[in-house]
Amino acid sequence: MSSIVYVPSDSAALSVGADDVAAAIARHAAAQELDVRIVRNGSRGMLWLEPLVEVATPAGRIAYGPVAAADVPGLFAAGFLQGGAHALRHGVTGAIPFLQRQTRLVFARVGVTDPLSLEDYKANGGLVALQKALATAPAAIVEEVVTSGLRGRGGAGFPAGIKWRTVLGATADQKYIACNADEGDSGTFSDRMVMEGDPFVLLEGMAIAGLAVGATEGYVYLRSEYPDAKRTLLAAIERACAAGWLGQNVLGSGKRFFVHVRLGAGAYICGEETAMLESLEGKRGIVRAKPPLPALQGLWGKPTVVNNVMTLASVPWIVAHGGAAYAAHGVGRSKGTLPFQLAGNVKHGGLVEVPFGITLRELLYDYGGGTASGRPIKAVQVGGPLGAYLPASKFDLVLDYEAFAQGGGMIGHGGLVVFDDTVDMRAMARYAMEFCVVESCGKCTPCRIGSTRGVEVIDRMAGPQRPVQEKLLRELCDTMANASLCAMGGLTPMPVLSALDHFPEDFRRS
Repeated sequence: MSSIVYVPSDSAALSVGADDVAAAIARHAAAQELDVRIVRNGSRGMLWLEPLVEVATPAGRIAYGPVAAADVPGLFAAGFLQGGAHALRHGVTGAIPFLQRQTRLVFARVGVTDPLSLEDYKANGGLVALQKALATAPAAIVEEVVTSGLRGRGGAGFPAGIKWRTVLGATADQKYIACNADEGDSGTFSDRMVMEGDPFVLLEGMAIAGLAVGATEGYVYLRSEYPDAKRTLLAAIERACAAGWLGQNVLGSGKRFFVHVRLGAGAYICGEETAMLESLEGKRGIVRAKPPLPALQGLWGKPTVVNNVMTLASVPWIVAHGGAAYAAHGVGRSKGTLPFQLAGNVKHGGLVEVPFGITLRELLYDYGGGTASGRPIKAVQVGGPLGAYLPASKFDLVLDYEAFAQGGGMIGHGGLVVFDDTVDMRAMARYAMEFCVVESCGKCTPCRIGSTRGVEVIDRMAGPQRPVQEKLLRELCDTMANASLCAMGGLTPMPVLSALDHFPEDFRRS
């Protein structure tokens, strides 16, 4: 009987030598005439342990990491195929505290299965939801999503079921599902991990959305910086079509649903739904005025559901287990789980899927382990480059949409970037304005010109002019927040003002 060894093919693992590790294991197994099957799985999300090698044993999968190719001879000598003792051994993977404390709904299969194995997907609960959806009336599917309380996992947190209900009620000869996979926020990688580690869950979620609203075509708008996700996603679509899961006759139902992948060109603004639609149509990615809403006039003027990867990937669990079961997780109006992503100066960077209601402090210390540098955490930015910089006094904020907003923050896509006490927050405020300068689509004056003037004002804040320049900066931020056409300019003041409010001492230095 062959030994099964799991070596991730996730981009994070590849970047630190996972392919070399897999090749080394294959060579040593062949040299010793050992029957070893290597499965290239996704990442478990413990990025400080990558490449994380797992071995199937009667006691469960045993984890070793981080493994370099040079470690492989020692692992074989230690009997790692039987779970033998070694300095890199972490015991049963699922019992590692970082994983054990999580509630993995969307990420239940990521790191567990072969991402491109149809058999693995079905054996681990895949397709149950799609089969159930095919036997359910469209309106009933929509209401299940409404009941779940699922909100858009991109930024604004708009209820997904309400958006779906609007598209279902629209009359048109064609409707679309548009998946926003342009994951451009700093410190975010959950979309990539799903597309590389469990692509079928996204395809199943899109197909269910299509059945629910009457759409027969779906588009994944994928950022071009994700070549590994592109390869995996295209291979998954090809296999799903060949198996009859997608295409002209979904699971023999007579229903049609096709999925296409389109690449972005590196524009952050195309993470905004209407700019993404413009880009999908082959136009320059600039923001559309609303109304009309994309749910009524979206892609090529047709009713369109626009959700991001995490939203659509949550749908199969909801349909399979029921909206009420999903809503039982979380707090307040923030239902279900969210994959939080720990990045920056953090000891244990990676992905943590937990129900809403956890605090920043728990994420930063119980999971993240504090800073990688060992110095105190000075600030954490939550919600991408337009999110607030929060000081230690805010670390007990509960992560739910409303409570976090009341505390001056924004959850967004769930990315956290950690800074220790050596960071210069005036430089970070300047970076936020400069980011807007570079990434603005240029359509509206407050964003296009305001961000440029903002950089100039911050540069003048050192010295005796600081009080006058601070007043000017606050007025400029007020204009940008209230007069910009979209969130690009409207939210840029959030990191700037949070830095100014919470870390004024950094603006007093010359």
